[in-house]
Amino acid sequence: MKKIMVLVLVSLFSLTAMAQEKKSKNKKVEFNVAGNCDMCKKRIEKAAYAVKGVKSAIWHIDHTDIHLIIDETKCSKEDVAKAIAAAGHDTALVKAEDVVYKKLHDCCFYERLE
Repeated sequence: MKKIMVLVLVSLFSLTAMAQEKKSKNKKVEFNVAGNCDMCKKRIEKAAYAVKGVKSAIWHIDHTDIHLIIDETKCSKEDVAKAIAAAGHDTALVKAEDVVYKKLHDCCFYERLE
C-alpha cells in the first residue's frame, strides 16, 4: 500500500512539472521591422541591445526582419519590439509613434502601412 501511494504521488508531481510552461534562457525569435538603410540597421540593433536579456540582434535590410536571441527569463520579444518602436521603427508587433518617426533622418523614412 505504501508503494502504491508513493507511486501515485510521484506520478502527480511529474504531471504537474510537465504542465508548467518553461521559459528558456536562449530563445531564437524574429519579427519584421521597417527600415531602409545602414543607419536604420544601427539604430534598430542598438535599440534591441538596450533591452536587458538580448544576447544577439541582427537586422537584415533585404528582408526587413530582425533575428534575436533572447533570455526569456529577462525579456520578451514584445519588450524588444517596444524598444525598437521607441527608436522610430514600426515592427510587426508595435507601431512607432508619428512624432518619433518624423525625427528620423530623411533617408530613413520608410513606407508606413496604416
